[in-house]
Amino acid sequence: MSHHRGSTWPASLPAASRIAIVARINAARAPIRCSSVVSALVLPCLGLLASCHSQLSMPEPSIEFTRIPPATESGVDKLDVIEGRVIGGNPKLKLVLYAKNGKWWVQPIRNEPFTSIRPDATWTNFTHVGTEYAAVLVRSGFRPASSLNEMPILGGNVVAVATVKGSDPGSQISKTLWFSGYEWRIRSAPSNRGGRSVYDTNNAWTDSKGALHLRIRNSSGEWTCAEVTLTRSLGYGTYSFTVHDTSQLEPAAAFAMFTYDYAEAGPNNREMGVEISPWGDRSTANAQFIIQPFYVPENSSRFSVPSGVITHSFRWEPGRVSFRTSRRTDRESKTGTVAEHEFTSGVPTHGSESVRMALYVFRAAKEPIQNDNEVVIEKFEFLP
Repeated sequence: MSHHRGSTWPASLPAASRIAIVARINAARAPIRCSSVVSALVLPCLGLLASCHSQLSMPEPSIEFTRIPPATESGVDKLDVIEGRVIGGNPKLKLVLYAKNGKWWVQPIRNEPFTSIRPDATWTNFTHVGTEYAAVLVRSGFRPASSLNEMPILGGNVVAVATVKGSDPGSQISKTLWFSGYEWRIRSAPSNRGGRSVYDTNNAWTDSKGALHLRIRNSSGEWTCAEVTLTRSLGYGTYSFTVHDTSQLEPAAAFAMFTYDYAEAGPNNREMGVEISPWGDRSTANAQFIIQPFYVPENSSRFSVPSGVITHSFRWEPGRVSFRTSRRTDRESKTGTVAEHEFTSGVPTHGSESVRMALYVFRAAKEPIQNDNEVVIEKFEFLP
């Protein structure tokens, strides 16, 4: 055998074949043309520069307010709704709200300082009213202080900061009414309760005797609903509602007396209460005591409410809530009791919840709503 640059050639390989192989080897070893080198080096660099330019041109995350509570000096007890959206953020970021009343105070309560950002980048929460409002977009390592003299500066765990002065109190962003000695905010924004519910502030009012009226009304071919929310958080105690005859409500109408908290970190929003409706089916009981989530069998207790004036109440304590529905004729005695039930599992803890009353349409009812419906609440009471 003979050797050629470390390669071993079979002795039987014809000379012509050897020449052809050497020619291919030499062609492969030929110097690479300059233009090929430039293309090989420049194209990846151009791609890298394009990627860098794309990253540099992306806007920094920012915060926008879409609903601003009124400017109020003394908002220690009063709650209102604040809303907005995050622009250019990502799911790993969190939002912290503050209201200014002398200092900046974290909202709605210091034990739950983070506001959830929805998948569509919008957010909603309660806030105590103040002269100014702020939203801070932060990374998970941020630890919110309960109060601040100045807003934090950008950098580190702080991604974006936005502040805004409170709206003009006369602008009526939140229309309110007074009932049973409390101020209630009248809902105007749509909700998913009962399906998609549309609200009209004209569907909630008080009469000359001080009773509260809530109405479902057909307006230009669309059913509009009513909801009022207490502008304070009362916490643990006894909530009581004296309601006129609800037996005339259509099966697709639903009347609810319940607590709700935008700030609650879980999916149930500290919701619990009394619901009056057969949910479109006349053959079923027309009321229930409930804590959320409703799909847990132990979280609801159904019963039938008779005609006449009825008092619905619940006593809320840590780890326990006791419901009772009674006839007004003898509501303090056992003979007047229509139904009662106690929950000791899944009971929400006190946060920044407020009590609400809503009259709305159950959109999935077998028997669709046909006419206007109305509920009259004679009195609301709270005892710590």
